[in-house]
Amino acid sequence: MANRLAAEKSPYLLQHADNPVDWYPWGEEALAKARAEDKPIFLSIGYATCHWCHVMAHESFEDEEVAAVLNQSYVAIKVDREERPDLDGVYMAVCQALTGRGGWPLSAFLTPEGKPFYAGTYFPKNTRQGMPGFIDVLTELARRWNSPERAKILDAGEQITQALQPQPGQGGVVLDETTLDQAYQGLARIYDQTHGGFGSAPKFPSPHHLTFLLRMHLRRPDSQALAMCEKTLRAMWRGGMYDQVGRGFHRYSVDAMWLVPHFEKMLYDQAMLALAFVEAYQVTGNADYAAALDEIVTYLLRDMTSPQGGFYSAEDADSEGEEGLFYVWTPEQVTAVLGEELGGLFCRFYNVVPGGNFEHGNSIPHITQELERFAAEEGRDPAELARVLDEARERLFAVRENRVHPLKDDKVITSWNGLMIAALAKGFQATGNEAYLQAAAKAAAFIEEHLTLEGGRLARRWREGHLSGAGYLDDYVFYVWGLLELYEAGFDLAHLERAVELMALADELFWDQEAGGYFYTPSDGETLIIREKEIYDGAIPSGNSAAALNLLRLGRLTGDAAYEERAQRLFNAFGQAVASQPTAYTQMMNALDFALGPAQELVVAGDLREQVCRAMLSHIQRAFMPRRVLLLRPNDPEAAARLARLAPYTAEMAAMDGKATAYLCQNYACQRPVHDAAELDLG
Repeated sequence: MANRLAAEKSPYLLQHADNPVDWYPWGEEALAKARAEDKPIFLSIGYATCHWCHVMAHESFEDEEVAAVLNQSYVAIKVDREERPDLDGVYMAVCQALTGRGGWPLSAFLTPEGKPFYAGTYFPKNTRQGMPGFIDVLTELARRWNSPERAKILDAGEQITQALQPQPGQGGVVLDETTLDQAYQGLARIYDQTHGGFGSAPKFPSPHHLTFLLRMHLRRPDSQALAMCEKTLRAMWRGGMYDQVGRGFHRYSVDAMWLVPHFEKMLYDQAMLALAFVEAYQVTGNADYAAALDEIVTYLLRDMTSPQGGFYSAEDADSEGEEGLFYVWTPEQVTAVLGEELGGLFCRFYNVVPGGNFEHGNSIPHITQELERFAAEEGRDPAELARVLDEARERLFAVRENRVHPLKDDKVITSWNGLMIAALAKGFQATGNEAYLQAAAKAAAFIEEHLTLEGGRLARRWREGHLSGAGYLDDYVFYVWGLLELYEAGFDLAHLERAVELMALADELFWDQEAGGYFYTPSDGETLIIREKEIYDGAIPSGNSAAALNLLRLGRLTGDAAYEERAQRLFNAFGQAVASQPTAYTQMMNALDFALGPAQELVVAGDLREQVCRAMLSHIQRAFMPRRVLLLRPNDPEAAARLARLAPYTAEMAAMDGKATAYLCQNYACQRPVHDAAELDLG
């Protein structure tokens, strides 16, 4: 018999709708039940494509014995961390504080008032290998709750809650170019010279590390920043962390060599890695990086895009109860599809070997040598060999489509879509590929139609026509990021106008008037035990890091100094924390790089339908200028007046002598207007 989760739309909650556990979604009904029955809360947080969430579900939540204990002694609540990142952030901080680590599934035990007193991640059903068994944990905590020891539990909950409260004194440190150098030096110290990437296993892609290194290359051309970035990008793209047959990146590598991935695929990883490849292409002109971008987009548009244009969230690691099974091959499977000659060629290049390089004799396709060298060994022309191998990949992909697919989490999350819009729009700027711009614009239209609430506010998630609730800080600032890139790609003023509107809403809903910086939850949102401010740039950038760069860009786009003043207040608010460990805040470093300049403001006056105007814009868009903003001042008087309402300084920047004209200002000084892109000194 289905439990209360059957009425939910979250794919993760629906996975648990038939559990014997009497699950509740987070809400007043569950909290009131805990208070009325004087029971502790067991809070389980995960997401639909989480491997260890599946394991714990199978071992414990589908088990009648576990369910009996939970149902008798607890109020059990399930939360999708992607729909309620506010709850996940609060209780993940608890888990990390209590255990020194975090991850999913997150298992937290709370008082009826929501105050935590015990937490962990995955628990096996029964004690093994030094891990406490879930049954034992449930039984012992229930015993303590129903004994005089409850006083200690309540006291622990109070102490933990107090310890999590925001601490004063995080500002007072000026962030400057020295901070950028320290962030670079910190990355250089943990850089893996052999395999690329940072630190040891497991290795995460951390694309904002790479985009920061590209900015440092611009400042320090004699440094190793570009080499570190390029080696890491190429290692990930050639490794098993990349789906060599179907395209797209897996979540992270469990080893140092980028060979064995955690096989789930997340939308935000595709977006952030696409941005890194775009910028690497802008810096180097290396066509491989444009090819990597195009493969990511191929995967995205083929497998992760709804008919209406919104982007789905994730694909699972598991199929048929086994992680990675969908993605791995044996030589026999390859040759059965391709034949002995082509199959052998594919296996040699992609390292599909007898005995396998993964579990059960299977191999994860990956590349360990340059195509040119392999072609020489095979006595073949490199270009022809590349064509043959691509054909082989397509044939294997067609066969793989008949396998049992991993679960696709088809909810559409505003913030992650904002990142993907930014990547696609930036990709169009760098390559001129119209398909990227069209996909980005369609996704933005989806957000406006399906994820926008009354008054222009944003919702968090859409699925099957159902919205999950009000948006959080990252929903606003990541979407603004996407809109700014989209405006600078196609110059639809509606995108810039909406970005201004949403940034104003973010200021109203999230800004801390006393200490500066942005809270994660809106001022009229649900009251939790703490109101967090996120600044750590983890798997994705923090909302405050993205907001800082948005403010700086809007300040230069509009000429309104109030944006830059707010950005400075944000830097001041977090200065102490950021300066103490700048490598943990590399997206914030990207914003600081912009703030320190030199920044460029470019206005092209002309008609987008004219070839000369388009050529001038394209020349600017293709260059790596991470501190520039770009405006198109249309010839049409009505459109020009509309732009001037946003950016008054453009009012007099008309096309001169009837020709497209570019105005470039840098370091608060403007060059003479020019009519030829070649005359622009872009630095």
